[in-house]
Amino acid sequence: MPTTVDSAKAKNLSFVLEAVHKVKFEDRPVPTLKNPHDVLVNVKFTGICGSDVHYWQHGSIGPFVVKEPMVLGHESSGIVTEVGPAVTTLKPGDRVALEPGVPCRRCEPCKSGKYNLCLHMAFAATPPYDGTLAKYYILPEDFCYKLDDSVSLEEGALMEPLGVAVHITRQGEVKPGDSVVVFGAGPVGLLCCAVAKAFGASKIIAVDIQPARLEFAKKYAATGTFEPARVDSTINAERLRSEHGLGRGADVVIDASGAEASVHTGIHAVRTGGTYVQGGMGRDIISFPIMAACTKELNVRGSFRYGSGDYKLAQDLVATGKINVKELITGIVKFTDAEQAFAQVKEGKGIKTLIAGPDN
Repeated sequence: MPTTVDSAKAKNLSFVLEAVHKVKFEDRPVPTLKNPHDVLVNVKFTGICGSDVHYWQHGSIGPFVVKEPMVLGHESSGIVTEVGPAVTTLKPGDRVALEPGVPCRRCEPCKSGKYNLCLHMAFAATPPYDGTLAKYYILPEDFCYKLDDSVSLEEGALMEPLGVAVHITRQGEVKPGDSVVVFGAGPVGLLCCAVAKAFGASKIIAVDIQPARLEFAKKYAATGTFEPARVDSTINAERLRSEHGLGRGADVVIDASGAEASVHTGIHAVRTGGTYVQGGMGRDIISFPIMAACTKELNVRGSFRYGSGDYKLAQDLVATGKINVKELITGIVKFTDAEQAFAQVKEGKGIKTLIAGPDN
């Protein structure tokens, strides 16, 4: 169990990862505004992402290693409590969704419009930067998105995974009438299905090895589902195309799983000249069906976080009713039960669990 503090007296209660499997609640100083364009946000809800759980379980993701105590969390919404003197678009009391990665704005990727690829990105809960599982968090005003009156703070916390799904689907250039296959029916995969539907895709097939997730996907946004068998990927791809009338293959295939078998099946399931998007992250190195990718002249694209316009579009899709994110929320836990919530997510329980802010 994590070390606890008196939450009633805490000024800025934070959920801190000290080492692998070792977390604590710590009352940290309330951050102060140092940049005139920054705002101070009272965090109200935070979703648990797989990366948060991975840091808790392993202490690192690729080159990002937890060397000092780090506040977890990056899928958050909250209420503005203070603004810098240069802030013009927000005021205290505004409800906002937080985009948790702040780019340098000066490197070549930033200047070319690809700030998600910033060489000096400061991303919440990615070492050495603290995350949002705290009472207060500071961000620049342009990375805080004022929520429409029709969008709740709970929904606001899902703008982060929805922003990821918007970026992935944009990378696939999904357009009206397209057939789309999405591998992985976790939160991001389900949201990719929803975004593809909002973009006008006529056929959306969700693929997963868990029947319960496929059942949810069919009710949520997919027009069909597919459960692969433990056979060669070419056989699964052929059955997928046949069962869902995809002919030569899908126009767009999205992998939101990171599983090597899904990558193989997806490359074989996309049509000649189609687009394959890798959104899920698995092992650093996997085998890849390079012959199929070459002879089919596929457009193979990666996808990383979110870029310009993705968060705004995510909120617009929710505010206009084109995407319902409420259905993905399967539980809200107290801040002091954060570690228990992490354990439930690790065990695959529910779809999206939210942690209420310390004073919620």
